[in-house]
Amino acid sequence: MKFLSLIWSSMKRKKLRSVLTLLSIFVAFLLFGILCILKESLTGGVSATDAARLVVRHKVSFIQMLPQGYANRIKTIHGVSLVAHQTWFNGMTKTMDNASDVVVPSFPVDPEIFMKIYPELVLPASQMEAWMSTRTGAVVGKTAADKYKWRIGDHIQLTSPIWQTEAGANSWEFNIVGIYTGAKKNTDLSGFLFRYDYFEEMRGGLDKSMVGWFGVRVDDPQQADAISKRIDDEFANSPWEVKAEPEGAMVQGFIQQFGDIASIIRAVLSMVFFTILLISGNTMSQAVRERFAELGVLKAIGFPNGLVLMLVLGESCTVALLGGLTGLAMAWVFSLGGSPVPNFLPVWYMKPQDIYLGMGFALLLGLVTGAVPAIQAFRLRIAEALRRDA
Repeated sequence: MKFLSLIWSSMKRKKLRSVLTLLSIFVAFLLFGILCILKESLTGGVSATDAARLVVRHKVSFIQMLPQGYANRIKTIHGVSLVAHQTWFNGMTKTMDNASDVVVPSFPVDPEIFMKIYPELVLPASQMEAWMSTRTGAVVGKTAADKYKWRIGDHIQLTSPIWQTEAGANSWEFNIVGIYTGAKKNTDLSGFLFRYDYFEEMRGGLDKSMVGWFGVRVDDPQQADAISKRIDDEFANSPWEVKAEPEGAMVQGFIQQFGDIASIIRAVLSMVFFTILLISGNTMSQAVRERFAELGVLKAIGFPNGLVLMLVLGESCTVALLGGLTGLAMAWVFSLGGSPVPNFLPVWYMKPQDIYLGMGFALLLGLVTGAVPAIQAFRLRIAEALRRDA
């Protein structure tokens, strides 16, 4: 620490160059942080899934409906403990400035069974009781509640371009009776859940008693694939054949429609860090060459070669860590504001592991870019250094 002032003085020698180097490293690590947040948003659903849950949907397409009565047949299959259905409602509400409609992820569900199958959704007992006793009751995730300024007791209206009431209206009335939180950091809290019995009673059209898909909890996660096959076989050759699969496999398949996100992000970061490595390495080499005479003086007054080497490495690591940690901190602050597109990317946070990884990259960047000039300074002879300045 006693040589920190010497390192700092060296950095101030060419202020503009030092600032530009810091900014380039800052931008690189800011990008690293944002891409890590984006990767977690796109792939975090896989880690948030429950190995003991299956998703049962129509074999042809997720958007095709299934009879609600399938739930009773699924329950009879060996290894199945609970079954709950969901249906995409496509509810829409106005933005705060009433300028446009936005889609709220909304689903009619059977409250009691649904909350047992999805225990990561945390709802206080009193709010659960209110939901069960209120026909038009709905519970909303904290992310959605914060975004739309909804509070318990609010009476709201959602419109659905898919579902009409028996009266032919697209508007549906709800009362907010609860706000659920997540037991896990990556729990999706953007949803709007309301009672299926209210939905079934009110909806018109030919899709009465039809639902979107089923969430199935199994007794033994190790048997998930075998139970999936039993469910598929149960409905083989029926008018509505199904496809059952573990929840993680379903989410992974959906993500892969966008491509290999992890590989894309790795490729982008590799190019960015390779460029920064070249820029920083060249900057450090140039800075050391300009100070050969000063380094020679340090050696002449008794600084050993090893200490001179450490001073150069310390300078490069200081620059890398200062720029890198500032970039990571800015990315972390950006994650605190919540997702910029909560309907598409409801999970938006920076994992501690990614922060530690970024810190490691910053230190590695400092060591690599400072290695060559530090070795040059280590080997520098006093006479040669002073002669260069003559």
